[in-house]
Amino acid sequence: MPGPAPSALSIYRRLLFEARPQWPMIAALFLLYVSAIPLKLLTPLPIKIAIDSVIEGSPLPGILQGLPEKMTGSTGGLLMLAAGMLLSITLLQYIHAMGIWLLHTWVGQKLLVAFRAKLFRHLQRLSLRYHADKGSGDSVYRVLQDAPSIQWIAIDGMIPFVTDLILIVAMVGVIAALDFTIALVAVAVAPVLFVLARRSSRRLRDEWDQAKRVETQAINVVQETVGALQVVKAFGREDTQLDRFVDASVQGSRKQMRVAWLKGTFDVAVGATIGLGSAATLYLGVRHVLDGSLSLGNLLVIITYLTQLFGPMERISKKVADLQSAVSGAPRAFELLDEAPDVEEKQDALPLSRVEGRIELNDVVFEYKSGVPVLDQVDLKIDPGERIGIVGQTGAGKSTFIGLLMRFYDATSGSVSIDGQDVRDVKVADLRNQFAVVLQDPVLFSTTVYENIAYARPDADPHKVIEAAKAAHAHEFISQMPDGYDTEVGERGLLLSGGERQRIALARAFLKDAPILILDEPTSAVDNQTESLIMDALHRLMEGRTTLMIAHRTQTLTRCGRILKVEGGRISDTELTPETASLVSDEERSRE
Repeated sequence: MPGPAPSALSIYRRLLFEARPQWPMIAALFLLYVSAIPLKLLTPLPIKIAIDSVIEGSPLPGILQGLPEKMTGSTGGLLMLAAGMLLSITLLQYIHAMGIWLLHTWVGQKLLVAFRAKLFRHLQRLSLRYHADKGSGDSVYRVLQDAPSIQWIAIDGMIPFVTDLILIVAMVGVIAALDFTIALVAVAVAPVLFVLARRSSRRLRDEWDQAKRVETQAINVVQETVGALQVVKAFGREDTQLDRFVDASVQGSRKQMRVAWLKGTFDVAVGATIGLGSAATLYLGVRHVLDGSLSLGNLLVIITYLTQLFGPMERISKKVADLQSAVSGAPRAFELLDEAPDVEEKQDALPLSRVEGRIELNDVVFEYKSGVPVLDQVDLKIDPGERIGIVGQTGAGKSTFIGLLMRFYDATSGSVSIDGQDVRDVKVADLRNQFAVVLQDPVLFSTTVYENIAYARPDADPHKVIEAAKAAHAHEFISQMPDGYDTEVGERGLLLSGGERQRIALARAFLKDAPILILDEPTSAVDNQTESLIMDALHRLMEGRTTLMIAHRTQTLTRCGRILKVEGGRISDTELTPETASLVSDEERSRE
């Protein structure tokens, strides 16, 4: 069962801690926000001068008493002074607002990019089991939609919130100096707004939690459908997938409508409270002007201040409600960060240079689920340069065995070693650099042919990339493409045929030049002619390397010296002799 939801305060604290590299710039942005307060306090001053000094002939406010006689000695001069001040204050406010917007955007984007990168980096460290359990849609949503919570809270939430509080205190102080009774009425609005915000924020956060879960389901449906579009089309299930997506989207729309209803009713309550406060202060202000205790100019100043005072109060109240989406998203992002990787690199992990390729498993037990071993007490030795075939039923543990070698998982007990080094004692990146992998379904990225081959060694000389393509029998068809090596392969390489994708994957393995080669059914999905080309390339690729070839068809294993059969959690070792070679078809033997 999930634990209790974290408090809003703990979320704010952790988000601000995540933002610590940008604290100096956040402080600069905060000071820029605060520096706007004097400009806002000066806004009503030109109006007061125009009414009290120009129209009614009253003396200028004390802060302007020292101005030159030329500016204050005539009605025209006073009017020009008021108009000039209004123009200057307005221009300064817009220039100041532009500065805030630019710095706000820059700091916010730096925070967002850094937090997303941290989430994405951690996401890649998590086990394959985690991704299988959660699904890609959930991870994508957390990185793209929940990560902005750091920007919304640290920049859009906290800074305006604190700035508005300071502005409220300053304006209440000015209003109290002009009319203490009106100031008390204005301040009385604040507790009502606080209660409204507190009650609505709890309900909104719960609704946002549910809405995000439903939206994740809709994203999962889209990603599953696009990723398996060929299967969807082949079975004619487009309408089924559409119904799944629409159902999830309708549920999401209902949740969004629920959020909109709660926010709408909250806004109405805030508006009613502000309206009552404004009406009360207007009534009192006019009464005080009529009884002579307040000048008309001061009343207009108070009304202007009240407009600016109730504005921040309203913004703070609504900000508390609006930020519940971020408060709901932040824990989801932190849940991802707090997910412990199955494989942790030791702080004192040893470097691993190029190995010879000696593999050893000592009493290895591995369990996905406690008490249900997939591999049980496996002892195995493979010498450098050996070619090993691996067979077994689907789900027997062949891929798990490979995953333990590359440390996608750690053994539940026992040890796995490469050249005598326990894989848990060496740097993970160094360990995986010892392996080149060619999969049954080759994985290509939506970029050029060249970049897909160079993925194994991004810093490789271009001539090396072309040599690798030639070794994999890929150069010929690549050269015939309109853009050659600069041809885009499309998402997951779908613009290429299966055989072309496989040969590009082989070229990538040639370029990596790793001492241990993993082949997982590399010819199972190609025609006979392409299979012949791939097998020729594979045989050259296997030279001088420790090779592990997973196959369901024993015809592909004739170049192997030993066969490992994975069954019932155990691995049996059989040397490929003339007797065992009877498993190989006449067709395969004639090719050899």
